[in-house]
Amino acid sequence: MSLEKSRSLPTEAALADVSAVVDQLFGTPAQPRWPADRMSNDAQGGLVSLDRLGQAAGGVTSDQADSHTGLYQEHCVICHGIAGSGAGPASRFQVPYPRDFRAGVFKWKSTPRNDKPTRDDLSRLLVHGVPGAPMPSFAIVPPSQREALIDYVIYLSVRGEVERELLARAVDELDYDETPPDEELRLTLVGRAEVAAAEEEEAIREGEQVINEVIEQTVQAWVDAEPSLVPPKPESAAADLAESIQRGREIFHGKVANCVGCHGPEGRGGLPTLDYDDWTKDFTTRIGITPADSAATKPFRKAGALPPRTIDPRVLAGGVLRGGHDPETIYRRIQHGIAGTPMPGVEVGDEIDPQMGLTPASAWDLVAYVRSLLHQ
Repeated sequence: MSLEKSRSLPTEAALADVSAVVDQLFGTPAQPRWPADRMSNDAQGGLVSLDRLGQAAGGVTSDQADSHTGLYQEHCVICHGIAGSGAGPASRFQVPYPRDFRAGVFKWKSTPRNDKPTRDDLSRLLVHGVPGAPMPSFAIVPPSQREALIDYVIYLSVRGEVERELLARAVDELDYDETPPDEELRLTLVGRAEVAAAEEEEAIREGEQVINEVIEQTVQAWVDAEPSLVPPKPESAAADLAESIQRGREIFHGKVANCVGCHGPEGRGGLPTLDYDDWTKDFTTRIGITPADSAATKPFRKAGALPPRTIDPRVLAGGVLRGGHDPETIYRRIQHGIAGTPMPGVEVGDEIDPQMGLTPASAWDLVAYVRSLLHQ
């Protein structure tokens, strides 16, 4: 619906072909598949395990040996929904809303803003939960079952992102309108033998080529995910904590970081906000709809979108950081911001204009100040 409104074009034909392709490649959330034969390297093909996907998918069962299947429905579906939409039965009562995995955007991770999380990031979330949010800890779930859930979350994310990207490219590049385009451009699958023969003749159909490109780009982004490096704390910050905190306070209230603009003086909050997260902007501001316009958002809410809510910047003074409060995590939040939210990052570098960004030493001073606020 968002795509149709933003492009002023019908999407029924594109949706029919894309849905068929996605089901052929990835199956359904109840019966998942993983198209390793269409992936270009072993790391992509082995990103998830079909055995673990089978353990996580489908209805809940267990046996006398305490072997469980349907783990996602057992632990996650009530909040995150069957297909990972974040609109499960309990979602409307939760603040913030549960994560919609299908856009491939994750907030709490060690990687740069636009990168995917690592498996360790997802494992950490399952073990510790998200403090200050409804996401609980699953530390009591056996590690093998948590690994199956991680595979399944990655699967739902890849499946959803491939579907979104194919829909966009169908309309933007492949001439889909009220009817499908010519066969050369259609998003349909042919057998692998036919693809191999076409590749030898350099005659692969454009529609098939787009499918392969989208799978390659989406899956490789997960394979490439790596934590961003955090430089060691300088001696100046470690030698005198009180001085480091004072320098960090000046940065917090200064023009470059301007943390005070959202988090309030001394991190005490209380400032009004009219901004929204990216999941809400997807069907509102990005396509010209005012989130507060209930009549304009009603068709989207009827189709399953959750009611728009303004974001609430974290109250830092005596508060809880949902993504973690250890120094390295806070450093990464300062540098990269929080994906999917209005929280921006600040450029950090050894040689940088002090009017434009922070040095690693000043970023560590800001970390010291933020951590001091948490204990007030």
